[in-house]
Amino acid sequence: MQNRSAGRRSRTAAAVLTVLPVVAVAALAGCDAGKDGTAGEAAAGSHRPSVTPTPVWDRSPESVAAVGDSITRGFDACSVLTDCPEVSWATGTDSRVRSLAVRLLGPSGAAAHSWNHAETGARISQLPEQMALAAEQRPDLVTVMIGANDACRDSASLMTPVADFRASFEASMRRLRAKAPKTQVYVSSVPDLKRLWSTGRGNPLGRQIWKLGICKSMLGQADDMSAGAVARRSSVQERVVAYNEVLREVCAKDLRCRYDGGAVFDYRFTGEQLSQWDWFHPGRNGQARLAEIAYREVTARKPSA
Repeated sequence: MQNRSAGRRSRTAAAVLTVLPVVAVAALAGCDAGKDGTAGEAAAGSHRPSVTPTPVWDRSPESVAAVGDSITRGFDACSVLTDCPEVSWATGTDSRVRSLAVRLLGPSGAAAHSWNHAETGARISQLPEQMALAAEQRPDLVTVMIGANDACRDSASLMTPVADFRASFEASMRRLRAKAPKTQVYVSSVPDLKRLWSTGRGNPLGRQIWKLGICKSMLGQADDMSAGAVARRSSVQERVVAYNEVLREVCAKDLRCRYDGGAVFDYRFTGEQLSQWDWFHPGRNGQARLAEIAYREVTARKPSA
């Protein structure tokens, strides 16, 4: 009798042990199933609060600093071979240009809260120091237009290597971030130098001025259409395209940086928009067009903003 009872208890225990895993699996399945018996992961996820990223880009900055080269200094826009910062697309005060600073801050605000640290003739290797100067003012926005002089050399072989261009731009961003971690950066693409050559070469005065040595790698022997000259201009064009890709890539790694997407490179300057003294740099009209492009890009609603 005792043996039979022990046998029954043994069989009962075995049955329970067999059933328990099945019940556990069913219970787990029930927890994961929706009302229709399908997996409830999506349903469970639907109850989680949606997270909206905090906007990083402020479309209404209240101070502007500019760094870069002769274009940002308004070179040859007012008189021959001289800077004219009052017509600068970035920080100028000329009412006909309506610079980015004026459009953002108004005339009085631009006069009090904008600074131009660009230098005529500057190359990318000088940008870190300019950025450090800009950072001292803790501006809400820094504008960058650099690279034309890295391609405009006495010969194409002297153009700044792309790797060096990248290193200098990365160093510039580090210098800025060291003192101004929240300053926004608007990066203009390098203008299409080959298109400027094509536009300006039709002016006899312009061609004479070019002989003084402006951007020899592109403008030298402007009427020479030999295979060597065509190849030289193409190599300069390719280098500018590579510089713009560097600007885009480095800027994309910084949450507070906007590249213009090639807007300046793509812009087709007309003869009326080029300097009447060198037919290469933007004149007052061209500076106004640059200001329009910058304002559109800075104030645009984009996914990051």
